[in-house]
Amino acid sequence: MITILLATRNAHKAQEMRALLGGDHRFVTLNDFPGAPVVAEDEDTFAGNAKKKVASLAVWLCQRHPPALQKLFAEPATLFLLADDSGLEVDHLRGEPGVRSARYAAVDVGAANSPDSANNAKLLRVLEGVPTEKRTARFRCALAGTRLPYSSLTRRLAPFSENQMFLCEGVCEGRIGFGLMGEGGFGYDPLFIPEGHSKSFGELGEDVKNGFSHRARAIEKLKRYIKE
Repeated sequence: MITILLATRNAHKAQEMRALLGGDHRFVTLNDFPGAPVVAEDEDTFAGNAKKKVASLAVWLCQRHPPALQKLFAEPATLFLLADDSGLEVDHLRGEPGVRSARYAAVDVGAANSPDSANNAKLLRVLEGVPTEKRTARFRCALAGTRLPYSSLTRRLAPFSENQMFLCEGVCEGRIGFGLMGEGGFGYDPLFIPEGHSKSFGELGEDVKNGFSHRARAIEKLKRYIKE
């Protein structure tokens, strides 16, 4: 069994990634590692943020070999560390909110994530009066990862090297609606209407969304790296 550490504390994102990855894997998140550092997502691109999170957390895990690792592995095994950064790009706003999608409504640039409701309200406000044809947008996901063999003899992970990292990206085109539609999903899902559909991700439901979302497309590319 492969152990996959999803480098997130977001329960919604973790649930979605578990569903997309499938397989007979053991999944853990940063909530299982209370001492894990909080990595600032201050890069200019989604890929930069995803790779930064993987590198920072891999170094921490390899150097500190927290006791939590010993509970995860009963025999020599492999840990896959996966981190994603994703968000919404609106053409009329020249790509905003982009890498600041999760903290779009925050007043302070360095502030923590703002509530989904506040982010959605701000997006609707700045797009007020903008016609349908100019509300084109896309969800973008960058998923970085690395493979870290674990030895039960030394009770340590193998040293991390940035050369071992891989990156998978996915994009889902669509447009922004004129109001919240549906109560499903999270983030900007109730506002985002994917290309070829008349309903938002918030209305289409998890099964439909997971068939072609930005994260689904990135994870489909990722699966070739995760082998028993």
